[in-house]
Amino acid sequence: MNRERINTVVIGGGQAGLSVGYHLKRTGVPFVILDASGRVGDAWRNRWDSLRLFTPARFSSLDGMPFPAAPHSFPTKDAMGDYLETYARHFQLPVRNGVRVERLSRLGDRFLVVAGDQQYEADNVVVAMTGWQRPRVPAFASELHPRIVQIHSFNYRNPSQLQPGDVVVVGAGNSGAEIALDVVPGRETWLSGPDTGHVPFRIDGLAARLLLVRLVLRVVFHRILTVKTPIGRKARAKMLHRGEPLVRTKPQDLIAAGVKRVPRVVRVENGLPVLEDGRALDVRNVIWCTGFHSGFSWIDLPVFDSNGDAKHDSGVVTSEPGLYFVGLKFLYAASSSALHGVGRDAARIAARISATRRKADEARVPDPGAAPARVA
Repeated sequence: MNRERINTVVIGGGQAGLSVGYHLKRTGVPFVILDASGRVGDAWRNRWDSLRLFTPARFSSLDGMPFPAAPHSFPTKDAMGDYLETYARHFQLPVRNGVRVERLSRLGDRFLVVAGDQQYEADNVVVAMTGWQRPRVPAFASELHPRIVQIHSFNYRNPSQLQPGDVVVVGAGNSGAEIALDVVPGRETWLSGPDTGHVPFRIDGLAARLLLVRLVLRVVFHRILTVKTPIGRKARAKMLHRGEPLVRTKPQDLIAAGVKRVPRVVRVENGLPVLEDGRALDVRNVIWCTGFHSGFSWIDLPVFDSNGDAKHDSGVVTSEPGLYFVGLKFLYAASSSALHGVGRDAARIAARISATRRKADEARVPDPGAAPARVA
């Protein structure tokens, strides 16, 4: 078992981890970024084939490097993966790929990070990951007939993974709506779940380009909806555990494509999914767009509430000094988990780590005016 001592370990090499790394490097704090993926950016590359970002390229950059695309274009998921890889290489960030963290615990006044046969002792740990790590499906999914193909959005890539026949997409948020549009050509497609609402303008329209996107992303999501404002705190309580409004897809888009909206799937009868209104859908495919568990069971520290949510103050875990979160939904603002918002949280956490390190270094330097210690 190899053990390495380092000031700060950043767990996660996506946009949150790279943002933290960028700001830590500017402060001079020694750190390492651990990421389970084989390549930087794989978390984006491994999503469904037709996925594009929901924000224009001009709002999809990390601090220090503009996204290399037309400002009003919507980059593909592969382009985003490549951008993150280039970002890490350009700023020479110490990312160690293929390193899956299995346990995070205390070791005296430090932390112990275990990843296979490698261990890290750290004064600080930044968990730089979203809370969407482990696919979640309802318990009754196991009761579906074996002839029905089931797949979660996490593993969905394209319609070729489905068998011939009808499909129900369960979950009507952004992922569900876009995947429904992806699979509807040539097959009967139902989109199941309550309406989550939608952005009341075309995200790629002229008005959005000139004003609305900047107003919503830079002002409303980034500066108004924060934990520091009453309206932000109220919004946060609702946003943490509900689907977000549709960004690019509109209800009329679904209708025009032939996608049929139906109530939520609530149970299984005779091997078939049954809707809230009692109808059974005789489908051959089910795509679960039903969200994720946080996947933080490897954190062996008392930092979660009864819902499994991390207890923190804008990313700072006050009950475990030196432990931080970056990248979580509404960490500080509605923009915290977005590309255009994660940098602010990363800069704040990096500055706090740097200040703590500086104070510790000052405390270790003897006062030249102090009397010499007496030796017994």
